[in-house]
Amino acid sequence: MEKITLDVAKKLIEGAENEAKQLGVAMVISIVDEGGNLIATHRMDDAWLASIEIAVNKAWTSVALKMSTENLASATVPQAELYGLNTTNNGRLVVFGGGIPLVKAGKVIGAVGVSGSTVPHDIQVAQAAVEVFTGLKSLV
Repeated sequence: MEKITLDVAKKLIEGAENEAKQLGVAMVISIVDEGGNLIATHRMDDAWLASIEIAVNKAWTSVALKMSTENLASATVPQAELYGLNTTNNGRLVVFGGGIPLVKAGKVIGAVGVSGSTVPHDIQVAQAAVEVFTGLKSLV
């Protein structure tokens, strides 16, 4: 299985940061491997301190559940099927958008997590990293 290296993580972060700059927002961008282990976190100047942990946890959630965190939003409201999910795993699960898995040959091999603005902006910036990832010919 291919693995995400620090060099790859830097490229993904660069793509995400460029998108954040176009939006005019300061973000925190995190990349984790297939085990949810942190590879890199980048905090843009003036990004919220609280966004550091949120970005890492969005990426972790995305790998742990093999899905985008935005898919959890409607399933975790009161009376919904997964209500209370965010209280599991020591509160580490994030149930709103900004975490997206990185998939290679049908396998989740990592994820990106972004925090620092509105949920739609977080998703847009995370998606920019995914687009860079998709465009890579190899991970080495």
